[in-house]
Amino acid sequence: MDVAIKVADLAKRYGDLAAVDGVSFEVKTGEFFGILGPNGAGKTTTLEIVEGLREPDSGEVGLLGMRPWPRNPELAMRIGVQLQSSAFFDRLTAREQLRTFAELYGVSSARADEMLEVVGLTDKARTRIEKLSGGQAQRLSIACALVHDPELVFLDEPTAALDPQARRNLWDLLRRVNSDGRTVVLTTHHMDEAESLCDRVAIMDSGRVLTIDSPAKLVRDLHAATHISISSGFLTVEQAAGVAGAEAHVEDDGLDLTFTTHDPARILTALAERSALDGLRVRGATLEDVFLELTGREYRA
Repeated sequence: MDVAIKVADLAKRYGDLAAVDGVSFEVKTGEFFGILGPNGAGKTTTLEIVEGLREPDSGEVGLLGMRPWPRNPELAMRIGVQLQSSAFFDRLTAREQLRTFAELYGVSSARADEMLEVVGLTDKARTRIEKLSGGQAQRLSIACALVHDPELVFLDEPTAALDPQARRNLWDLLRRVNSDGRTVVLTTHHMDEAESLCDRVAIMDSGRVLTIDSPAKLVRDLHAATHISISSGFLTVEQAAGVAGAEAHVEDDGLDLTFTTHDPARILTALAERSALDGLRVRGATLEDVFLELTGREYRA
C-alpha cells in the first residue's frame, strides 16, 4: 500500500519540556490509524505538526507526498481536520454552518446539504448550533471536516464527553468514512474505541512512541492472565484455591469469585465438573491492559 503519512524523528520543545521527542511512524493509504496516550503524552502536538498547524523544531513530515509546513495551500483541499473542540457560530443553524465551511473550500451548497444527510443531521438542518446535543455537534464537526471530500481525515478525540449511545453511533459514521476509501488518523483516550475502529495504533508517552501494531497483536504479545469470575457462594475460597492450584490467584469480593490464571482451560473444566458456572464471566487481556502496562497506572491530570 502507498504511504499517506511519513513522520521521521519529529521533535518539539517548549522550554524544558520535550512535548514531542523523536517520534517516527508511517500511516498507509486507506488505513484507520490510532494515536493513544495519557494526558501530556504529546498526541495533540504531534497531530498538529503533521497537519501543518504547528512548526516542528526538527524532523521530517511527509503528508500525501508533500511537506505540510510552511502551510501548504495545496494540501488544504486534500485533508480534513476535526479538532478537540470546534468553534462554531452559535447563532447559525446546522445547515448555515456547514454551507459556510463549504464556501471557504469553494464547494457547492448542494454538497453541504448532502453532507448533512451523510452524518444524519438532515432533520436538524434548521436547528441552531447552540441547540444541538453533544453528539449532534460532533457529527456536524465531522461533516465540516469532510465537506470538501478530503482523502485524509484527522480526528482529535471526536467522542470525548459523549454518552455511550452517542459514541457507538459516531463509531458507525467513522467506519463509513474509512470504508469510503479515506485514510483516517484518530486520537482517543477510549481503548475500546481504538480496539474497535483502528487497523493499527501507536501508543505514546512522554513525547515518544512506545509501540505500534494492530490492537489484536499488541494484546496477544502481552501474554496477560485471563480473569474467570463466578458468583460468590458456590465455592469457598479454600475450595477455589484447591481448583486454582499454585499457578492461579483467587479473590472473593462478596459478589464474584475470581480466578486470575494463565491456564483458563483447566480451571473452566474444573468448575464445570463441580457445576459451579453460575454467573460465569471470562475476560482476557484488552488494549487497555497493554496501555497500562506500557504507560503505568498513575493518574495524569
